Amino acid sequence: MTLSEEPEHSSSEQGQPEQTRPAPVGNQQASSIPEVLPVLPLRDSVVYPMSVFPLAIANEKAIKLIDDVVVSGNRLIAVVAQKEAPEQTETGSEEYYDTGTAVRILQMMKVPDGSLRLAVQGLERIRIVEFIEKEPYLKARVEAIPDVEDGSVEVAALMSNALALFQRLVSLVPYLPEELITTAINLDQPRQLAYLIATSLRMDLPQRQEILELPTVKEKLEKLTKILNSELEVLELGQKIQSQVQDEMSKVQREYFLREQLKAIQKELGEQDEQTLEINRLREAIQNARMPEEAEKEASRELDRLAKMPIQAPEYSVIKTYLDWLVTLPWNTSTEGEIDIAHTRQILNEDHYDLDKIKERILEYLSVRKLRQEREKDGPVGDIHEPILCFVGPPGVGKTSLAQSIARALGRKLVRMSLGGVRDEAEIRGHRRTYVGAMPGRIIQAIRRGESNDPVFVLDEVDKLGMDFRGDPTSALLEVLDPEQNRDFRDHYLDVPFDLSKVMFITTANQLEPVPPPLRDRMEILQLAGYTEEEKVKIAQRFLIPKQMKAHAIREDEVVFDEDAVLTIVRDYTREAGVRNLEREIATAFRKIARVIAEGSSDGELVKPVRVTAEKIREYLGRQRFFTEVAERTKVPGVATGLAWTPVGGDIMFIEATKMRGSKTLTVTGQLGDVMKESAQAALSYVRSRAESLGIPPDFFEKTDIHIHVPAGATPKDGPSAGITMTTALVSLLTNRPVKDDVAMTGEITLRGRVLPIGGLKEKVLAAHRAGLRTIIMPAKNEPDLDDLPADLRKEMTFIPVETMDQVIAAALSDHLPSVDGVGPMPTEEEAKILTN
Repeated sequence: MTLSEEPEHSSSEQGQPEQTRPAPVGNQQASSIPEVLPVLPLRDSVVYPMSVFPLAIANEKAIKLIDDVVVSGNRLIAVVAQKEAPEQTETGSEEYYDTGTAVRILQMMKVPDGSLRLAVQGLERIRIVEFIEKEPYLKARVEAIPDVEDGSVEVAALMSNALALFQRLVSLVPYLPEELITTAINLDQPRQLAYLIATSLRMDLPQRQEILELPTVKEKLEKLTKILNSELEVLELGQKIQSQVQDEMSKVQREYFLREQLKAIQKELGEQDEQTLEINRLREAIQNARMPEEAEKEASRELDRLAKMPIQAPEYSVIKTYLDWLVTLPWNTSTEGEIDIAHTRQILNEDHYDLDKIKERILEYLSVRKLRQEREKDGPVGDIHEPILCFVGPPGVGKTSLAQSIARALGRKLVRMSLGGVRDEAEIRGHRRTYVGAMPGRIIQAIRRGESNDPVFVLDEVDKLGMDFRGDPTSALLEVLDPEQNRDFRDHYLDVPFDLSKVMFITTANQLEPVPPPLRDRMEILQLAGYTEEEKVKIAQRFLIPKQMKAHAIREDEVVFDEDAVLTIVRDYTREAGVRNLEREIATAFRKIARVIAEGSSDGELVKPVRVTAEKIREYLGRQRFFTEVAERTKVPGVATGLAWTPVGGDIMFIEATKMRGSKTLTVTGQLGDVMKESAQAALSYVRSRAESLGIPPDFFEKTDIHIHVPAGATPKDGPSAGITMTTALVSLLTNRPVKDDVAMTGEITLRGRVLPIGGLKEKVLAAHRAGLRTIIMPAKNEPDLDDLPADLRKEMTFIPVETMDQVIAAALSDHLPSVDGVGPMPTEEEAKILTN
């Protein structure tokens, strides 16, 4: 057996002596220590010089060592501590610490089980030089290393401080006898006090060994002072906490005794206490909730825990709240009734004008559901998943109100949840019950609010979900909006499956691009563009005017609203894709009308119906806010009208180009993005390459600077669809031919003059129509997108599909204006006024 394989040799009886006393031994003991000593390894114990220490010996080798030493008569041995996780070496020397203590065996007692009980006295620190024997027990060559003592004032101060701290420690620790204080006070050597304190403190083995290995008494006292301060902080804090807990326990026990007495009194009177009534209520609610098997099992288990728990327990209210959520959820409560397709069509037409594609999709879904209800009477029919519809369009086009109409048509309840700014997935899935104040997610909360398991659930502004280092709620929505997974949706708070497959989810968004592709893939996208002027007028007459009349307490026979008045509001006071601003302006007009009616009725006169005409609207709403400025701005060569797509619908933009004497510089302004700047550079390169065929001097750019500007300068703009507009503006400038005043255009240009397709054509055409433009130059590959436009709008406007820039220039530019010099045409009087203004 190698030294490193030897089992535990000996230990103290309880890891540390119950009571120790200093031994009157000084440094003179170093000279009397033999050069070779038997070595007794100790586990979890360190024996200090000048102290008496009890040991328990059970190992055969250790018993043999003790017997031989006692028989020999000198009773001197070396004790060293065994390391907790020794490194295995061939010699085994790394298994033990090098520094130990030479001790004398004072007493030895054999016990019936064959083990020994010893009392040893520490003499002096020793260092093991080398092990010389392994059998029958360890022997080593040692050398004494007495502690370095210093009689300085600093050591005296350390001794005094350590003694004061030790006295406080003994007074706080129950396992240290009071006699230790007397013993410590009577010690006059710093070394004796250090070893007395070290023997009395509870420390782990590395700390004990460190104190033994410190070479000077000063260092030992400094180390012990730190340990004493740390122990005192913990003990005093513990005593303070214990005192607070004791006071609280006394209060709780008093309340407990009073509640038990109250229970006994109620029992004698035949009354049930509050807790029993609550338990019975919850048990009855669980039976009536018709939960799934797993949810019912979990509810019953939590109810059993609640019944055995005192009402004052902190967890009582947590479990009660959890059970209240479980029993109030509509596990099997549905609101959908018999489906009437004709009635549904009537409701959809009553609530919304146009939107034929959306209405057709809803009627298709209801038709399938109606057939399913009828065929289920004859036998099982395959599963059908509720559709996940996503309405995408600018604000005010009726996305949310359309969902309300769908709920009304289906006979279901409507619940709505706004996702704008939500950035924590716990908002969707809830918090686990381990958190203080945990609640279910907003999905489950809305389901309970709707009181049915099949409501129409509107998730508004799905494109405005927050997604950063703080959380990603879109990932949590993947399961909610997946018809294959939401049958077993698990909220973190409930931790039982809830069936969301019967819920009809409808999401709304202004833009589709911010929605992550995995989430977008789970939804059926339905685009809602803006309205034409005619549609806005119809919507105002059918819905907005009656709604505002009711809101302002005006009867139908008191107001006559002309169609021209509505058209004036649409053209001169609003410029939007939806109808929200239109409704606000109508409300403003009705407030003026309400005042007229109120003043007339207060005078006692018979109030005549108020007729609202276009002139009256200007009187009610003030000065005109929007003007048709296309004709004025495009009279000057170098200005072209383009079309842009924005998150709130389409819009028109003017691209202006001018030239001046200079040195071949192109300047582009208007807060443009990189793509749009590149389009301007491509437009200039195309014009320079085709200068001769376009009737432009080939060297026009040699002594000329060109500046392209896109108002409004404070609005960021980007995208390639303004390519043909920039090119047209440049050709108009350099050929002195203005762009036709009723033409707008959109399309991307290549360096070869090809016109590439663009997106958002419907929104752009509607914006052009609102601005009074009736001719649209567009890429030929976008012709299929015209099918999305209303039939009346297609008849009213002219669309010119183009494939090359030559076709664009031929369709966009008017006749040539006379040029005065090589730089450009002199403006006419009328043009000068326009430029001055």
